[in-house]
Amino acid sequence: MLKFMTAGESHGPALTAIVEGLPAGISVGSAAIDHDLRRRQVGYGRGGRMEIERDRVEISAGVRHGVTLGSPVALVVRNRDWENWREEMAVEEVEAEWETQRGVRVPRPGHADLAGGAKYRHGDLRNVLERASARETAARVAVGAVCRCLLKHLDIQVVGMVQRIGEVVWDSTGEWRPETIDSAEASDVRCPDPRTATSMRAAIDRAREDGDTLGGVFEIRACGVVPGVGSHVSSDRRLDGRLAGALMSIQAIKGVEIGLGFGAASRLGSRVHDPITVSGGQWPFGRTTNNAGGIEGGMSNGETICVRAAMKPIPTLTRPLPSVCLDGLSPVDAHAERSDVCAVPAAAVVGEAVVCFELARALLEMFGDAHVDDILRAMAAYRDDVARIWARDGG
Repeated sequence: MLKFMTAGESHGPALTAIVEGLPAGISVGSAAIDHDLRRRQVGYGRGGRMEIERDRVEISAGVRHGVTLGSPVALVVRNRDWENWREEMAVEEVEAEWETQRGVRVPRPGHADLAGGAKYRHGDLRNVLERASARETAARVAVGAVCRCLLKHLDIQVVGMVQRIGEVVWDSTGEWRPETIDSAEASDVRCPDPRTATSMRAAIDRAREDGDTLGGVFEIRACGVVPGVGSHVSSDRRLDGRLAGALMSIQAIKGVEIGLGFGAASRLGSRVHDPITVSGGQWPFGRTTNNAGGIEGGMSNGETICVRAAMKPIPTLTRPLPSVCLDGLSPVDAHAERSDVCAVPAAAVVGEAVVCFELARALLEMFGDAHVDDILRAMAAYRDDVARIWARDGG
């Protein structure tokens, strides 16, 4: 089974990820991973940390001569800011005078600080925020980039764009043409419509001036996924549940919808379900609409998979909310840590990464995981079987 684990703290030496279960034969290079790492770092509203970091991956295991071996792949992303935190984040025991350096005794509303401090008995909440930080997503983007390399072999494309920042909304319905994707990639808010992008930037500027933060919504689409990926027979293998859980695992994500999502609750069934048509080819069916978002009964149905995730505003404010100091439980303003004003464009890249991983995992369960050529042959045989069994003449 494809799985991964990340390790590392925000201001520690590095972030590390180990991916197990990747098939042999995938073309993987550091350049492809670095490309997605750079995409995660940019975006209007990012904070000063991104001016320090220049994320690059080190592939230390599992790849030889640009091709996966079938053994675990190890990925390392160094933290350049570690140089400024060597004593405070040192692994070895330090002098007592360092114990209070940059320590955190005031939890931030909306962050993991208070609950994490209670769970793990930490008096210094930095022990919580260092791991809870969205800096961890750099490792997940590296993992997703490797899985994207597998999906590329299978002719599957995963793309993300920003639909909303604050109250500014872009109508993301309709087809995403190559020029639409290119425009989003060129946008610092990952929105292809120039007028909407300008309004998004203005909203971010207003929040920054007010010492506040902004959240939003991003949409991920996956094209080329064969029908039947996932399961209707086992709840833990339902593709929609797995995608929703993966997106919800991203820091600050508070809601996920697929296709119409919550919008389906206000419509009649005749306005929700997608009529089936005959289209010919290896998969002889089509749809006149895609309200289901490409997933029915826990499985892909051959249409484009469409998922959206809602990101709350970042909890670290330059004008902090009221909190309580752990020393004497006295009322104070919340701790302020260097942070972003808006990270929705970056979150869209993280969303692509987790979708790439979940699709890769489900596809490997369906078609095998030894070598990429075996997977391609199994997929071709599957398409032939579907075309034969569901042929128009009943053959």
